Order: sequence, then C-alpha cells, then structure tokens
Amino acid sequence: MLMGVSGNCLVLLVKAKCRGKFKNRCWVPLMNLTFSDLGCSALIISGSLLAVLTGGQRSAWCEAVSLLKFAFVTSSIGSIAVLSVQRLITSSRKVAVFLLFVACLGSWATGAVFGAVPVIYTWIRYDPAEMLCAVFWESSYSDMMIYILCAFSICVFFPFVLMILCSIVSAAKHSHSHKEADLSDISALLVVTYTLCYTPFVLSEVILLGRLDLSPSPAWLRTVSSVMSYLDCALNPIIYFCHRDFRRAGLALLWTRRHKQTEAVLTAVHKLDL
Repeated sequence: MLMGVSGNCLVLLVKAKCRGKFKNRCWVPLMNLTFSDLGCSALIISGSLLAVLTGGQRSAWCEAVSLLKFAFVTSSIGSIAVLSVQRLITSSRKVAVFLLFVACLGSWATGAVFGAVPVIYTWIRYDPAEMLCAVFWESSYSDMMIYILCAFSICVFFPFVLMILCSIVSAAKHSHSHKEADLSDISALLVVTYTLCYTPFVLSEVILLGRLDLSPSPAWLRTVSSVMSYLDCALNPIIYFCHRDFRRAGLALLWTRRHKQTEAVLTAVHKLDL
C-alpha cells in the first residue's frame, strides 16, 4: 500500500512538473493507468488491511470495495490495451486523442457495470482468504457461468489479446526504426507484469468454472491472487522509472534543492565624488 500510494503519487508529480524533460506521446492511457493504480492502492489495499485488522468488512463498504476493485482492474488492463494501440497510431490529431480518452472512460464504465451486477444480486460477502469482499455463488451454476464468461471475455480476454497483438506488431515495427525514446516504450514491461500478476486470478476463476458444486477455488490461490494484484499497483511506478529520461527527470525533481537568498548580494557599485 505504501509503495503503491507513494510511487504513483511520485509518478503523477513527475508527469506534471517535468513534462518537457521526456517525450510522452501516449499521456492519456498512462495517466489513466496511474490513477487506477493509485485508487487501488489508496482504497482497495487499505480496505483489505482494515478488514484483516478488524476481522471482516461490513455493508455498504463491502459492496463498494468489490465494485471499485472490479472498476480499477478493468481500467488498468483497458489502459494498457489503449497504450498498445496508440503506439501503432502515428496520428496525433485531437480526434485520435479524444477517441483514446473515450476508450479509457469506456474501460471505467465497463468495470463499473460488471462490478455492480454482483452488488445488485447480493452475491457479495467477505472472504478471509482473499482478505476482501468477493463474489460467492450459492444458488445457480448457470448464473455464475454466464457472468464469469461475459465479464472475462469483455473485460479481460479482449483487452489482453489486443495488447498482446499490438505489442508484437509494435516491437517488430520499432525494431527497424530509430525513433526518439518515448515513455510509451515501457508498454512491453507493463504487459509482462500485468500478465504475471493476474495469472493467479484467472486460474482461480477457471477452477471455479470447473466445479459444478459451486465450491470456491483453493484458499491459498485466492490469497495469492489478491497479493499479486496488489503487487501490480506497486510495481508499475518502478517500471516507469526504468525509462531513462523519466528516471532522470524524477531524480532531478527529488534532488534539486532551492535555497532562498539569506545574504545580501552586491548588484551594483556607484562611485561618489567628494
């Protein structure tokens, strides 16, 4: 939580204060990703910590945390997908930037819609293994299967395939060119980190689909999926600082000291004739 909050706040500060010291053509998805990670670190991870200390979460904070978690996760993968697509777009017109902005807002809206469905149908309760309020299925396997398949296909599978394909094409395209270093060059590392961190979550959902008795996936796997998703929010700021120009701008911002003038300074000399 401390790494995620401090790291993402520092990233936002560097982006705001040092915009001219590094090239950042894909600022819309990168800002959206940073806000998603910051929100997850400040609200979801802190909510999980509070739940561990107090022995659980109560309504309506329980439902709010579940909805926000889904929105943050969907926004994160949507931001990386939009970033991967923008790297292939050479146009910098306002229309293209507006469409990318709409795509990022669409990822938030999609996550909010799919996160609201379990809240409306009261499928949410606290899971000690996941250390957070999660979706539990107790009545209908068909409802569970339809919801998971729809949510996984729209919110996870489609953006994941899009960012993988765009990353491959972008890597092949930029390997033969010598363009100026851009902050969007970190997209490959973001894709790899996101894939590793959310693999346990996908495995837990796949195991759940294979159980007709609606029993949840193993407790240790649910715990690992939560910890790895929290880790992703803390690792993304470190990935930003892997970019040379961004790292130099951040270090210059942190290490530059501005001292006020406390001593008198000689500014002019006048000769007086007596």
